[in-house]
Amino acid sequence: MKNIELTQEKITVSETTALEEFLKLPCIDESPAWEYINKEAIQKPMGGGKHSLLQKRLVAVIDELGSNYEAFPELRCTCGNRSVVPDVVVISTNQLPLDENGEIISSGIDFAPDWVIEILSSAQSQTKVTGNILHCLRNGSQLGWLIDPSERCILVYQPNSLPDLLAGKDILPVLKHLNLTLSVNEVFSWLHPTFRRCDSDY
Repeated sequence: MKNIELTQEKITVSETTALEEFLKLPCIDESPAWEYINKEAIQKPMGGGKHSLLQKRLVAVIDELGSNYEAFPELRCTCGNRSVVPDVVVISTNQLPLDENGEIISSGIDFAPDWVIEILSSAQSQTKVTGNILHCLRNGSQLGWLIDPSERCILVYQPNSLPDLLAGKDILPVLKHLNLTLSVNEVFSWLHPTFRRCDSDY
């Protein structure tokens, strides 16, 4: 494809490559996924055990609420000339794009999710991950979390306000229509292999 060199290990994108060209590449959704940021193709690093466990627990807890929101791991979000694959996104069910069979489409979404959650891994640049969250907020997201397992803290981003650095017993803000109360400690308690969620926990 013009302006794009594709090998098994990397994608080289020239300054004139359009987002539309990147999205046509067959390999971008293979694990780990590729993102398109500032006309550069960047492959996400593998997250590891803590990353995967937090991701799994977050999706399960949010979906168990029985609300009008759905949580998705690794769903491609394309908006504002950027295509990113956050660790977890939460989307209102009435916004889910459907195909002719009434099923969710396989290509991701072309708008910013209501809530974007990133889990920082040791191989990731915090600056780039933060940039993705801020980009989503600028394009319509209502809430962003950046979870840092090594520091046991969570940075919370909301439109038109400074970020909050929460830790310990601090209660995390969630979307206003979700009946969910979580502290930072509770989130990181999920990292223990013996953790078993009880209905009385939340």
